[in-house]
Amino acid sequence: MNIFVLLYNSGTDKEGIHSIELKGRTIVLMFEDEDDATRYCGLLEAQDFPLPTVEMLNIEEIKDFCIKLDYEYKLVEKNFVPKTAEDRLLISPPQKNLEVEDWDGDNNKEEIDLNTIKENLEKLL
Repeated sequence: MNIFVLLYNSGTDKEGIHSIELKGRTIVLMFEDEDDATRYCGLLEAQDFPLPTVEMLNIEEIKDFCIKLDYEYKLVEKNFVPKTAEDRLLISPPQKNLEVEDWDGDNNKEEIDLNTIKENLEKLL
């Protein structure tokens, strides 16, 4: 099965995959629908995140990558509707991002501000 992921510096030696940090876990987002992945990119750009590109990959490649790095992965299905505060991060990125030079770094952790997430989602309506 092919899915869509968000890559930074695609095709370079500085390539990175978009992930979110949640309660000390690194979670790689995989999108079933290309339009959902593109929409998420737009939300990242609106929050001044570096703009990733949407790339189609085999789901098994991403799963293997995540297992090797002890990351988790989450498939955002087409027409996904969040049921929890954590689920909302799958359709709306957090306010903070890890600086590009920190990607290889020491796993900085960030707290999730649920009010900020709620405000961002309300702006989308």
